Amino acid sequence: MPGIIVGVDGSHHSRQALERAIQEAAAHHTSLTVLTVHQAVRDVYGSVSHYPGDADLTEKARQAAAAETNEVVAALGVQPESVTVTAVHGLPSEEIVKAAQGADMVVMGSRGAGGFARLRMGSTATQVAQYAHCAVLILPADERD
Repeated sequence: MPGIIVGVDGSHHSRQALERAIQEAAAHHTSLTVLTVHQAVRDVYGSVSHYPGDADLTEKARQAAAAETNEVVAALGVQPESVTVTAVHGLPSEEIVKAAQGADMVVMGSRGAGGFARLRMGSTATQVAQYAHCAVLILPADERD
């Protein structure tokens, strides 16, 4: 999908990435896709596990991302050509790389909701930067983080 993809997870870092992605999409007169991933786990065979409540949790994640996106668009006062908010169940780095096929750019925060706070760049951002076939903008963490 062409345009800009931004991965969000409800963290402060992803909100900063969302703000930047909205500004970039508006400045470049392109579409924005906001993607949130309901975190899956791998089963013993390496496949993504699915549980009965996954669809409901994925939809709740989409609703939260949509609410945050609407809030940020209103606060910034800029509007990309179009904004699509989507949620999927899977592994974040794999789903973001998949969504970025054909995109112009992916925007991400350097650290998200998971992982060890001492790491300077989260494993999802590292994997997306390594495997995405488009430009990847990774915003650095604030000094206060």
